[in-house]
Amino acid sequence: MNTLVAQRWTGLLPPLRLDPILTVLLLLLMGVGLMVLYSATEQNVALVTRQGMRLGFGLLVLLVMAQIPPRHYQAWAPALFVGALLLLVAVLLFGVGRGAQRWLDIGLVRFQPSEGMKVALPLMLAALLARRPLPPGWIDLAICLGLIAIPVGLIVLQPDLGTAVLVAASGLALLFLAGLRWRLIFAMLGLVIAALPVVWLNLHQYQRHRVMTFLNPESDPLGQGWNIIQSKIAVGSGGLAGKGWTQSTQSHLEFLPEPHTDFIFSVLAEEFGFIGVILVLALYAAIVLRGLYLASRCRDNFGRLLSGSLVLMFFFYLVVNVAMVSGLLPVVGVPLPLVSYGGTSAVSLLAGFGLVMGLHSRRRFMG
Repeated sequence: MNTLVAQRWTGLLPPLRLDPILTVLLLLLMGVGLMVLYSATEQNVALVTRQGMRLGFGLLVLLVMAQIPPRHYQAWAPALFVGALLLLVAVLLFGVGRGAQRWLDIGLVRFQPSEGMKVALPLMLAALLARRPLPPGWIDLAICLGLIAIPVGLIVLQPDLGTAVLVAASGLALLFLAGLRWRLIFAMLGLVIAALPVVWLNLHQYQRHRVMTFLNPESDPLGQGWNIIQSKIAVGSGGLAGKGWTQSTQSHLEFLPEPHTDFIFSVLAEEFGFIGVILVLALYAAIVLRGLYLASRCRDNFGRLLSGSLVLMFFFYLVVNVAMVSGLLPVVGVPLPLVSYGGTSAVSLLAGFGLVMGLHSRRRFMG
């Protein structure tokens, strides 16, 4: 009797459109993040608890996003994109921050609107290209590049070069997945190379200094070069098996800058060594591969393009942060996804994975 009642109740409940494998992988990564954050903040329980609450909110957003039918996202895409643009304009007018206007403070909530554009831009491009023949031609490409350039330009003005690069990458990744012809790709690369002198002339002085320091950090070891030098020392000192959890010296003795945000990967490498780094990177790889698999199994071009670009954006996050703290890229202030301390970034990434799961699940439940 009890079994019959349970089956009836189960039949009344809507299925949770979550992918169990991807969900478990994300939970494992967030668990690792909280563990490393506990050490990086010198065992600050209050700060770790606050991050845990943010991740919990992000999981709730993921759950909600996964339940919304894709046709609604496709219909809402223009409004969401315009809303995200207006928030970027509001940041330039009313934003707050240390040295740069990147945040909006509305009392109870303080958030970074540029993070929302990492979802809104791919959503807009996917909705546009889903109705057009693929691969995109010159006209469609010009429209898409214009849609990418507007938010990227507004983010550069904050200034926030790291986020601008990731937003641009999310849009370009979608164009690549749309089957962009190689001749167009090479033409775009040529334009980028030709524009480099203009970009250099329009960079802020501190941004130019970052690039020069990246090329030769020892030229300013006590200034701009300090961050990357100390980060590389932390990464290298971990050795094979690391110094042990909470035993990092570079962060605890305050040699390592921002150990709980941009440079948390250095703390991970110092405490868990090469073995720990490989295991965490394997976890990231599993998330990316599972996400791309779900994207490939979506019902239509809209789902495949949007899901694929969101997963690749997560991958770009990882590559840029790891390359940054290892001295392979200039320091641009990109957090380690779902590990670094921060709420807006984590929520936007989890919202993206909610979209990926929801777009794939429609195939499963609709046949």
